[in-house]
Amino acid sequence: MAAVSSDSKHTAEYIFKLLIIGNSSVGKTCFLLRYSEDSFTSGFVSTVGIDFKVKTVFRNDKRIKLQIWDTAGQERYRTITTAYYRGAMGFILMYDVTNEESFKAVADWAGQVKTYSWDNTQVVLVGNKCDMNEERAVTYEQGKKLSEQLSFPFFETSAKDNINVRAAFDKLVDVICDRMTDTDSPLINQNRYTSKFDPSNQDSFFLNQPSGGGCSC
Repeated sequence: MAAVSSDSKHTAEYIFKLLIIGNSSVGKTCFLLRYSEDSFTSGFVSTVGIDFKVKTVFRNDKRIKLQIWDTAGQERYRTITTAYYRGAMGFILMYDVTNEESFKAVADWAGQVKTYSWDNTQVVLVGNKCDMNEERAVTYEQGKKLSEQLSFPFFETSAKDNINVRAAFDKLVDVICDRMTDTDSPLINQNRYTSKFDPSNQDSFFLNQPSGGGCSC
């Protein structure tokens, strides 16, 4: 399990539990490391089960702690992965633009999100490795068309060249905040998620929820 970043010691008003999902080797771990630590390694190490990082962002003077889970894409870990869908507020659903099979698998991953998570969970579709144009197997237009069919925001990204990595996460946080303005959403429960942040508690993704309702992000 990855170490929690030092900023976890500070008080946050909300915690958003996010998951990065998709086939093995699409670049989920590199994508997360680029976002959380601004680092990149070309070496491939398959994620075993699930791992996480924590990063703090701000929206309208609100401190939001992102608990971002990096999931294994291999079929043998699928049961472990889907167990973490419960309570997730958002997903980065990733495919590799150089791997057509990973693109074809997007519909299956989207179906799992629908099956195992809340109806109001937000998803951003990401086509990773856009720096590898010479090896491209999936066009931007194909990705955009699929995102429109699924009604997901869409980005092509490169963890290596740091293209649209932050933009994809920013969009996911923004759509979650927008959704939280709906007080009827199951993402809002003013009486429950008020304990201090505990990474071992998969349900503790809100901190110090204001009594006035949804997030003013």
